[in-house]
Amino acid sequence: MIATVLAVLGTILGSIVTGTFQHLAAGRAERAAAAEQLRRDRLDAVTKLASAGSDHRRALWMRGEARLRGASNDELEELRAKSHITRSAITHPLVALRLLVPDPTVHTTAQAMVVATYDMVDATKSIEELTAAQDTARAAHDRFIDAAAAYFSANT
Repeated sequence: MIATVLAVLGTILGSIVTGTFQHLAAGRAERAAAAEQLRRDRLDAVTKLASAGSDHRRALWMRGEARLRGASNDELEELRAKSHITRSAITHPLVALRLLVPDPTVHTTAQAMVVATYDMVDATKSIEELTAAQDTARAAHDRFIDAAAAYFSANT
């Protein structure tokens, strides 16, 4: 009888231990999956912002170059409308980046990239001024990418 009781208790304890280990393993797997999803979301925010910044920089270059060469009002208005679309496309990934990436250096360089790109619209005197503004925006873009890469390297 004692042997039977011990066998039953052993079986129950074995089931409890096995269930506990399975629960812990499942929790670790869920946390790992959540961490990987967050990493993908962060990377997506960075890449979308970088891409949107490049698109807007290109649109502002085309708009500025057209203005400097004396393009028609219709062409200028079309390019202005396109640049407004690309400017709007920056907002979503910039907000996502601020919410998802906790690194202040990434935030600062992202904002600097956006501002340097927006500043291209003020380069109205010459093609040289527009080129300098574009170069400044590209350099800010590169600093943002470098800061994001450093963040991912340190947090992977």
